[in-house]
Amino acid sequence: MKLKDNLAKILIPILSILIAFIAGGIIILCLGKNPVEAYGYLFSGAFGSGRKMGQTLVIACPLIFTGLAAAFAYKCGVFNLGGEGQFILGAVTSIFVSAKLGDAGMGGLLVSLLAGTVAGGIWGAIPGILKITRGLNEMIVSIMLNYVATLFMGYVYTTLLRDGSVPQVAVADSMKIAGISKGFPAHWGVLAAFLLAAVLYYFIFYTSKGFKLRAVGMNATAAFFNGFPVNKYILFSFITSGAIAGLGGSIELHGKQFRLMSGFGSGFGFDGVAIALIAQLNPLGTAIVACIFAVLR
Repeated sequence: MKLKDNLAKILIPILSILIAFIAGGIIILCLGKNPVEAYGYLFSGAFGSGRKMGQTLVIACPLIFTGLAAAFAYKCGVFNLGGEGQFILGAVTSIFVSAKLGDAGMGGLLVSLLAGTVAGGIWGAIPGILKITRGLNEMIVSIMLNYVATLFMGYVYTTLLRDGSVPQVAVADSMKIAGISKGFPAHWGVLAAFLLAAVLYYFIFYTSKGFKLRAVGMNATAAFFNGFPVNKYILFSFITSGAIAGLGGSIELHGKQFRLMSGFGSGFGFDGVAIALIAQLNPLGTAIVACIFAVLR
């Protein structure tokens, strides 16, 4: 039974992706074009060289973080739809710390990333606290907080930390995440995303805390009567989920965008939800599906 379940978890996402490509191929064929040739251009553009592969992984990086954030919360049976707001607030906090530290080099970069992670966790804790204390629907609260975070970001880059006449805030050169190599332009934040996926996979499936987290997600009532601190795990899942998204926003800011401006982080949160669901809430699968989304982008 366990083998069948594991096979199903692997095959369902693969079949879903294949069906999507077949449907796309039919549409391309109806337009009078060659779908094989079209998909050839698609994949050669994404993986045709070391440089193209590096660029694809850079695009996948924020999607991995928001996907992992959604998957972690869902494993505990709660729905964090505020990944985009947590992603944005992590970047906002990170740029604020970076601006105050100036050209602080690697040490300043690490402090900025940590600050963004903490901010994302705090922002993620808000719907969690309101759920366990007031019984409010976490989906509605987390979605509304996305708008709050976006508007606050606008205030930061247009007023609070605005660079002269341009409505944006730039990251100092010494605070940028370095690329891995010239021929492979992915930054080291991409490696951090994949490592985080592996750590979360181990935590969820191979630790006692991860087992309890999954037990709460499967049946919170049964977990409560078995002595599990349900509310504690719900809040923990929200904080951790928010921290993951916040770290993703900080890495995207320091590794790729290098400036906070209009449109930053747009769409990453809900793409992350779709990625997590396609991956069957598996952290390693989430990283792989995020790469496929990056190919399409």
